[in-house]
Amino acid sequence: MSGHLLERRQVVSADLEEVFAFFAEPANLEAITPPWLNFEIVSATGARVRVGTELEYRLRWQGMPMSWRSRISEYERNAHFADEMLRGPYARWYHLHLFEARPGGVEMVDRIEYELPLGPLGRLVHRLVVGPQLEAIFDYRRDTIARIFQGEGFAANPA
Repeated sequence: MSGHLLERRQVVSADLEEVFAFFAEPANLEAITPPWLNFEIVSATGARVRVGTELEYRLRWQGMPMSWRSRISEYERNAHFADEMLRGPYARWYHLHLFEARPGGVEMVDRIEYELPLGPLGRLVHRLVVGPQLEAIFDYRRDTIARIFQGEGFAANPA
């Protein structure tokens, strides 16, 4: 299996606690996921992410229904958290979300380390389909996050 890395950086004009609170609510994942994935959270073991929180989702990729289960494996309030796939379409998926206050806003970094199954076939599918689609998903996410935080902002529930 060969690993892949997708990293995205974005700065939004909001305060650190507001931005982190938005991402710490699993329900907000639906709001920043492209509609063409028909993404739905089936269950979450908490209303806010913490170490050990497990999330289960359903989505449709290329018309095929898929389920995905992940666990929050790292968490430091207002700094970072990481989710790791327990069950799903990848051989490995580790997504680190970093948050850092900057002058005029918050820099967010998404760092995704992932592997596809099926050896050479997985590498071909990645090059032709999966890689470009992940780029499109994170482009959508970037644009949606910018819209959310440039307007009225987000009213977070207290942690």
